[in-house]
Amino acid sequence: MANILIVDDDSQLRGSFAKLLVQEGYAVDTAVTGEEAVEKIRLAAPDLMITDVKLPGINGIETFKAVRQIESKMPVIVMTAYGTTEMAIEATKLGAFDYVLKPFEVPEMLDLIRQALETGRFMRSKVALNQEPEVGKEAIIGKSSPMQDLYKAIGRASPTDATVLIRGESGTGKELVARAIYQHSLRADKPFLVINCVAIPETLLESELFGYEKGAFTGAVHRRIGKIEQATGGTLFLDEIGDMPMGIQAKILRMLQEKSIERLGGRQTIPVDVRVVAATNRNLEAAIEEGRFREDLYYRLNVVSLYLPPLRERPEDVTLLADYFLRRFARQMGVDNPGITAEALALLTGYTWPGNVRELANAMEKCLIFSRGKPIGPSDVAQQVIGADHRPGQAPAPPDETIRSWARQALALGGENLLNELTDHVAGLIISEALTMTGGNRTRAAELLGLSRPTLLAKIDKHNLKTETQVTSS
Repeated sequence: MANILIVDDDSQLRGSFAKLLVQEGYAVDTAVTGEEAVEKIRLAAPDLMITDVKLPGINGIETFKAVRQIESKMPVIVMTAYGTTEMAIEATKLGAFDYVLKPFEVPEMLDLIRQALETGRFMRSKVALNQEPEVGKEAIIGKSSPMQDLYKAIGRASPTDATVLIRGESGTGKELVARAIYQHSLRADKPFLVINCVAIPETLLESELFGYEKGAFTGAVHRRIGKIEQATGGTLFLDEIGDMPMGIQAKILRMLQEKSIERLGGRQTIPVDVRVVAATNRNLEAAIEEGRFREDLYYRLNVVSLYLPPLRERPEDVTLLADYFLRRFARQMGVDNPGITAEALALLTGYTWPGNVRELANAMEKCLIFSRGKPIGPSDVAQQVIGADHRPGQAPAPPDETIRSWARQALALGGENLLNELTDHVAGLIISEALTMTGGNRTRAAELLGLSRPTLLAKIDKHNLKTETQVTSS
């Protein structure tokens, strides 16, 4: 459970905000003044501080500076009214995670909190390069020859400032490798910020990266600092860079060449000192041939290239990974690890794992949930991993014909906007199942579905599964 400290002298906002976060599963403490917040952090640093700029006594900026001296890797979100935006921007330049304007929308604030907590966890929690890591630690696991080569490459690349390109299929653990590089680098005490180039709409990605000046576009009512400036002195991880739009690729190339950027709508050249680590599951060489990726950017990024092999190319690591995930999830759920039989491990090892390590992790979590405390056997693996109709020694039965039959019946009956109605029906069932599996935990359900939390909340509303509220403050 993450601990959050709210610092605000507005008792109504402080109380309602704290109540909301408790309902979302966070542990919450509050402070009225900056001085009180600093003392509380000296005693026990929370995972995140959210502070207003205007406070009695020392203001939010001075509070932030004092807190940074105590806990440099604790993320801080600054809240501000329009009249104090420049102070919030100054806090961002000094290393605050982000700032929000009052009044704020609850889903957007909750998503920002999730991002900030994730960033703080990335910066603080070590990624072990270990065949048998401690249960509570995230780790890159494998004893196979390709993984041994990867460990050596991480060790050689980390202490340099070289740009790194991490390549591998989805689910192989590219983000863990990026974090390991950051944590073993000379910039480990500086920010580590993540941008997923495919998860952010193209219209927002440029402003998210480079920031913008007031009046740069409709709705730009104040200046905003981008992630590149926020990461100055640290490391910027550009995930799924193969999906980055061509126009933004040109600006990233310029940043790498000239070590400077310009905000949207601005003319001032801003120097930046950022190490870039990028990752992709795309064939960039093919993308260059097709005109979808810049060749000059490719060579700028590909100074050090690391390759993560898919799980099917290292089956000898499946047993290690399955055991690790079982121990880890058992600890998280507070249950005994029931273990797994040799027959079940053989079935896991023979599976091709199209979703790679991520799919194996999800599979072990599902097996643990439904094992009822008994050792996980081949039937559990067959049902939860490969498919409900599968039995050991048989190929999994594809569900395509069932879906085709259902679709034929619906098409025969006809109707307006039929495709959207059918896909919406299936989407609603999938979301409902994810919520059931996670006991209604929307954050975990979003992770299982591969969605951002605001996107999941919007879909929950669309399918009448849940209603979200709003909190505002003057």
